Amino acid sequence: MSLQQIEQSDPKYTQEGLSLLTVHSSALKGRGNIACYNAFSDALDIPIVILLHGVYGNHWVWMNLGGVDRVYDRLRASADIGEMLLVMPEDGSYYAGSGYLPLSHGPNAERWIVEDCLEAVIRSIPCVSERSNVYISGLSMGGYGALRLGAKYPGRFKGISAHSAITRLDEMALFVDEDLSLYQCGHPKEADLRYWTQENLHQLPPIRLDCGEDDDLRRGNVEYSRLLDQLGKTHDFQLLTGRHEWPYWHKVVEHTFRFVNDLEYI
Repeated sequence: MSLQQIEQSDPKYTQEGLSLLTVHSSALKGRGNIACYNAFSDALDIPIVILLHGVYGNHWVWMNLGGVDRVYDRLRASADIGEMLLVMPEDGSYYAGSGYLPLSHGPNAERWIVEDCLEAVIRSIPCVSERSNVYISGLSMGGYGALRLGAKYPGRFKGISAHSAITRLDEMALFVDEDLSLYQCGHPKEADLRYWTQENLHQLPPIRLDCGEDDDLRRGNVEYSRLLDQLGKTHDFQLLTGRHEWPYWHKVVEHTFRFVNDLEYI
């Protein structure tokens, strides 16, 4: 049994619409935290939208630094999007960030997201189930996680969205002080987004990504978009006004919600 225990917040004492989970995860060999927004919807089998955070972050940053709940509520109030469950897991709390990788000497943050996190959410939140479609998105390191996990496990996700994504592991050096040897995995190509993109090219779900014009990760995003073009993979890529910061992500997460809505409800 991969999940030994799930602790869930009491809605009497939690922000409206929010459910917090602490999960004893075999992948992490310890506890992992998940924030779920729109957790008390009366609808059933609504889509699950996983939002992966960047370095330094945790399960709370999307809402409490990015105001993602406010963006979602605004779009729902104007009937621009259908219902979704926003699932915001931590990354495994490995140094400044795990990269959502199956690390040789650290947590298996990949399995935590793809297996344990989803199992915990489906077991705990009544408005979703095994029948819910799952989408994966993220910012910065979380964008890398979304793209790589989506490419490695294309059958698990109905769509992939990335904001200001790291697209090569060596770009982690822009954000972390630790030696990148800490990110060693068992498979020599494990951390290579381009490898998984080409390996599973014909099974890839729809992909969208964006990056700020003044972002240090702009070049890598442009190059990855060009690779997708060369491989014949239709996708949506936007260079938008902005930098690598929360005000940018607060604005552009709307693109993820509209992307999911178009695939789910239109």
